[in-house]
Amino acid sequence: MPRAYRLSDSLTTSHYLLRRVTTADAAAIFTSYAADADVTRFLGWTPHRHVAETERFLAGAAREWEDGSGFPLIVSPRGAPAEVIGMFHPRLRGSSVSYGYVIARRAWGRGCASEILSCLVQHALAHPAIFRTEAFCDERNVASARVMERAGMQREGRLRRYFLHPNLSPEPTDCLLYARVR
Repeated sequence: MPRAYRLSDSLTTSHYLLRRVTTADAAAIFTSYAADADVTRFLGWTPHRHVAETERFLAGAAREWEDGSGFPLIVSPRGAPAEVIGMFHPRLRGSSVSYGYVIARRAWGRGCASEILSCLVQHALAHPAIFRTEAFCDERNVASARVMERAGMQREGRLRRYFLHPNLSPEPTDCLLYARVR
């Protein structure tokens, strides 16, 4: 039986550093993207109004690392490791890894999300216990759909009234599901 899937505390891609998030990152995350309504538009949470909201999220993220159910990673440019420009949140579900991600507005359109998601998907599918990687987005989030396609994921379908995006609607919206399998 293969060992359980885990991520290391840090990874690198050609242009980015990814490292395990800590509660000490709260202020940087809050300032970088968590309070930005444009950035959080398609996410499952509303913009943070106080850094304490970010701190509460990070406390939960620490628990996920400890129990092995999720591996939230801070993103920084390789040349500026103190600059927080986003987060990727792989979650383990049996033999699958599901991804959520957020990128600060100032880093949009530079290929950051595609590069990182591609790396994470390849990493997961190289593990003998992982057979599927997946992510979804609101059907109106064309940029996120394109990120998943660039990461080699294929659209599997539309999930009707699947996820509540509180910044878009008080009711669940239709989402597009993408996956890459081995």
